[in-house]
Amino acid sequence: MAGIKDVARQAGVSVGTVSNVINRPDLVSEETRVRVQAVIDRLGYVRSESARQLRAGRSRIVALLVLDMGNPFFVDVARGAERAARQAGLGVMVCNSAQSPSEEADYISLFAEQRVRGVLLTPADPTGRNLDALRRNGTPFVLVDRVAAGGSECSVSVDDVNGGMLAANHLIAQGHRSIAYIGGPSELTQVRDRRAGAQAALVEAGLPAESLVELSADGLDVAAGRDAGARLLGLGPRPTAVFCANDLLALGVLQAMYAARVSVPDELAIVGYDDIEFAAAAAVPLTSVRQPAAAMGRLAAELLMEETSGSDVGHRHQQMVLQPELVVRSSSLASRAAGR
Repeated sequence: MAGIKDVARQAGVSVGTVSNVINRPDLVSEETRVRVQAVIDRLGYVRSESARQLRAGRSRIVALLVLDMGNPFFVDVARGAERAARQAGLGVMVCNSAQSPSEEADYISLFAEQRVRGVLLTPADPTGRNLDALRRNGTPFVLVDRVAAGGSECSVSVDDVNGGMLAANHLIAQGHRSIAYIGGPSELTQVRDRRAGAQAALVEAGLPAESLVELSADGLDVAAGRDAGARLLGLGPRPTAVFCANDLLALGVLQAMYAARVSVPDELAIVGYDDIEFAAAAAVPLTSVRQPAAAMGRLAAELLMEETSGSDVGHRHQQMVLQPELVVRSSSLASRAAGR
């Protein structure tokens, strides 16, 4: 691969002049600029961004580490973060921890080696131990879809307790008195908060605690939803409605009901969470609690860029909590009240 010295030698100029043509072309005469650029094009020279970053001590790359890139919710988060970063002249490196604390730790080490400008992440390790490595390395980071404890870091999250209440209140208003909650791994804060919100809504409505029937799920994907849906079919008496911790679980439950010829929503109402694009396109359009995913990514990126801007104005850590919104569709609007 051609280097900057090769370009300088063939163009008959100094290395400094080649650098100016690339980085500060206004300092070079047009004739020299044209001659040097022609050599660059002929040799296929590409400047070393990593070397430039080492000299400058600042990277133009922001890392985004999410739990599951197979979940369209995180795709929307990434789009929001990327849009904000590009407007600031930065790039985004998107990585997937697959909900694995060990993979998360490996990526955090990689980010330090690459000297990324900062990290946006949804932690996979519930203990938060992996974040200590970022603190030790002095790598700025912003939590996404999590609340930073103690206000020591920036975070952008959604009020998931309120989201759970929105889902349960809607089902109660439709006449349901026995509601199943299908969550995912219990160590995830979102899973616990959404369940707590649903439970609070039932208590507020004067319904007994056992009105919320909890079904575990090994993951937060469609396959886990199908499995939970099959177990739901075996319950007796069976709840008349189900609230799922995300839309992928809800779509899996919907598939299980379709295979068993259980009518949705007349025999079982379903509410999901996230309002991914596929929710509205399902065979029975899915009622869902919408999270402003793209806004979360954008705001998190903006907080990170503010923290790493090098401005003389001191950065103040913020914990932004956004509000969810219930989007009602056919999957929860039964033609008759359940009342069971």
